[in-house]
Amino acid sequence: MGTVTVDPAEVEFTAVRSQGAGGQNVNKVSSAAHLRFDVLASSLPEDLKQRLLAVADQRITEGGVIVIKAQTHRSLPRNQADALARLQALVDGVLVPEAPRRATKPTRASKRRRLEGKAIRGQTKAGRQRVHD
Repeated sequence: MGTVTVDPAEVEFTAVRSQGAGGQNVNKVSSAAHLRFDVLASSLPEDLKQRLLAVADQRITEGGVIVIKAQTHRSLPRNQADALARLQALVDGVLVPEAPRRATKPTRASKRRRLEGKAIRGQTKAGRQRVHD
């Protein structure tokens, strides 16, 4: 599968006030960006939507809306760009499906090493016991 970019027209931005210390402007300037992206209503491929909704991420609501808050920068446009980049990184993360895990058996040498280690630990612990008459 090739690259899939999120259409900025499908993203909804809301300007909110940033948290934390910020000096004189902190209580009057809304420089943090709240990004909302409705996965189900987007133009992403259907299989990608399902993989995105299956991700265990607290930023994805039960209704299938991704909510990202960006407040690292002091200007709203930079925070919006940061939020969009984080959304794109989330989409890129599910772009390649995860390979299924194949069960394997331990090798004979690894079994032997494990048992030798257990024997050595057993001897060490046996040496700590009281000596009986």
